[in-house]
Amino acid sequence: MFIKRVKLEKSAFHLKVEKNKNITDIGLKYGYSSSNYSSAFKQYHDLSPIEFRRSIAQKSLSNPMFCDADISLESFEECNKKISINTLEDYRVIYERYKGSYRDLSTHWCNFQEKYQQYITNETLLIERTYDDPSITHIDECLYDLCITAPQDCALENSYTLKGGKFAVYHFKGTVDQIYTAYQSIFNVWLSKSSFEIDDRYGFDIYRRIDCNTMYMEIDFCIPIQ
Repeated sequence: MFIKRVKLEKSAFHLKVEKNKNITDIGLKYGYSSSNYSSAFKQYHDLSPIEFRRSIAQKSLSNPMFCDADISLESFEECNKKISINTLEDYRVIYERYKGSYRDLSTHWCNFQEKYQQYITNETLLIERTYDDPSITHIDECLYDLCITAPQDCALENSYTLKGGKFAVYHFKGTVDQIYTAYQSIFNVWLSKSSFEIDDRYGFDIYRRIDCNTMYMEIDFCIPIQ
């Protein structure tokens, strides 16, 4: 059931961001024939792939975490000014996986850093690896890893190598309630008008600055591209 969920939610994400790609080709990519894909997709999402693709742009304009937040998407030009194309290194990280609302991130981050404080130095990066788009996945069902960078020889059971490669890096500066809008600007506006395609790797965020009093943040949103 979990594998089916991953396939149908990842395929839904590609229906959203790859607006010109054939629906049948997206279904085939995740192991479904044309008829089987439509049936399985509708059973899971309550919409056919065609209906989903038609409605997801409008649905994306509703912030599931901050209902009153402004959701005015950036133009391609505005978004593009904040993006650089970088080849990122691999990161060895210590991680813990969570399932639930992104609204709980601050609590989880505090507990996570306290638990692993002996591994944290001035050079440590705080990284959040995200698996789900909350405009597609129910807000209380989102999967994400909280990570801190660790030495290459770290042998903790809950450590892995976060693969680098080619990424579009959106340099976010703002408050926590603006993060969703920034991401939707990337997915709904920038990707479709850029010369890049998103690939099958999962993206991640690198926290550069956090002011806990004002909730002002500077974060690099790392979107895997090809």
